[in-house]
Amino acid sequence: MLPPVREARERGALKSVRPFERFTEDGVAWADGTEEPIDAVIWCTGFGPALGHLRPLGVVESDGRIETTGVAGTRAAGEPRLWLLGYGDWTGYASATLIGVGRTAEEIREALEDSTESV
Repeated sequence: MLPPVREARERGALKSVRPFERFTEDGVAWADGTEEPIDAVIWCTGFGPALGHLRPLGVVESDGRIETTGVAGTRAAGEPRLWLLGYGDWTGYASATLIGVGRTAEEIREALEDSTESV
């Protein structure tokens, strides 16, 4: 575990929760009916993603894939607040490493900052 991750866990900044059930107009809804406002969800899928748990969100196509657009093909076309890190054909050289995936993560961060500044 990287030191910054360990430190965040030790100070209680990392919390594990079940996935939300659906997107709402302003955020997400949880299984108990509560809603929470969010600007973006970054879902780290991995290389051989199991996407079944994302079906209730309405983003998985009939062919079992998620159509993407935007920065490096990481934004879900059907839900613009959903970003998929580690998914799709864009992954490229060294994306199985922290350095490789870090490049794409940085691109997503920049795109999110740009989109919130324009609001």
